[in-house]
Amino acid sequence: MLTSLALIFLVGLSLASICEKLKLPRIIGMLITGVILGPYVLNLFDESILGISSELRKIALIIIIIKAGLSLDLKDLKKVGRPALLMSFLPASFELLAYVVFAPYLLEISKLEAALMGAVLSAVSPAIVVPRMVNLIETNSGTKKGIPQMILAGASFDDIFVIVLFTTFLSMNQGESVSFMSFANIPISVISGITLGAIVGFLLYKFFETRYINEHLVRNSIKTIIILAISFLLISLETFLEGKLAMSGLLAVMSMSLVIALKSTNIVKVRLQEKFGKLWLAAEVILFVLVGAAVDIRYTMEAGIMAIVMIFIALIIRSIGVFICTIKTNLSKKERFFCVLSYLPKATVQAAIGSVPLAAGLPCGKIILSVAVLAIIITAPLGAFAMDISAKKFLD
Repeated sequence: MLTSLALIFLVGLSLASICEKLKLPRIIGMLITGVILGPYVLNLFDESILGISSELRKIALIIIIIKAGLSLDLKDLKKVGRPALLMSFLPASFELLAYVVFAPYLLEISKLEAALMGAVLSAVSPAIVVPRMVNLIETNSGTKKGIPQMILAGASFDDIFVIVLFTTFLSMNQGESVSFMSFANIPISVISGITLGAIVGFLLYKFFETRYINEHLVRNSIKTIIILAISFLLISLETFLEGKLAMSGLLAVMSMSLVIALKSTNIVKVRLQEKFGKLWLAAEVILFVLVGAAVDIRYTMEAGIMAIVMIFIALIIRSIGVFICTIKTNLSKKERFFCVLSYLPKATVQAAIGSVPLAAGLPCGKIILSVAVLAIIITAPLGAFAMDISAKKFLD
């Protein structure tokens, strides 16, 4: 495991640095590292590290979600209320519809299988989008109109919406009946996650404040560890409550960190942002290298040219959905186009659930995994590159 971790950091950082020199996003180098060193090419990673790959990726995602919550301002979120709400489900719905309409003809699958494929493919990648939006907030790029805040909020809700649809369509493909509660779980999971996170965040703030008043100061480094540990518990609680109560662990984590940021003094908030920023330096490498390692490039050859055509048709229709979300806002055409580009990348969710239909023994499992892998390879670097370039040109 130690050798694998050394390779992840040393090779990942080296290729990221080379990409940076070539004016490409650093994550491309990290993704390439994972693909090359992963089990489907050179197979240099130890089984032990691959066995806990999903947990390590989740830890990295938790770190950047906490950092996002600490960076958000509630006033800015209120400004972009309606567009952020629409961004959380409309673009994904448009993309899913594109798969239902076109995939049966292009990929020769049934409408129900196409819906399952659309559920896998229509989620935006928080691992790629969230760090960039946090960076834009910290550098005050586009924040006057709340653009990064809107995309950050929308992308966070988008995944919950898509994953609930995925589980529903998976059950339907397996011949199981689907109840009203399957769809009711979407708002339940959002509300319960935000509420629980807000309560936990307030209790944590009171704990830190009480210790300070009683002259038992909790150092910011210790606060960082405690916040991280509580976040792990919130994510674990989501798994524990599965089947009993729908609850989004990631939204709970973001809500918790947002409340801590709102209640804390500016100095404490900035210090915590810095602490989690330093943790992200290591977590980012682990996240993207392991996402790359999860990509089985053998399936890209089997997908064929029609899969590429399908991916781009779906992205175009998804983009129409994003444009509709920004109607009657004060955003310029360039800013609206930036929102479109920010909603292109696929990686995290596709790497996590792309292989589930195949593992479940569904006939469409192989083609869904093939298209998911191809979508990661095409859209992850394309979306990251497009965001990095357009942010400088299109945002104030």
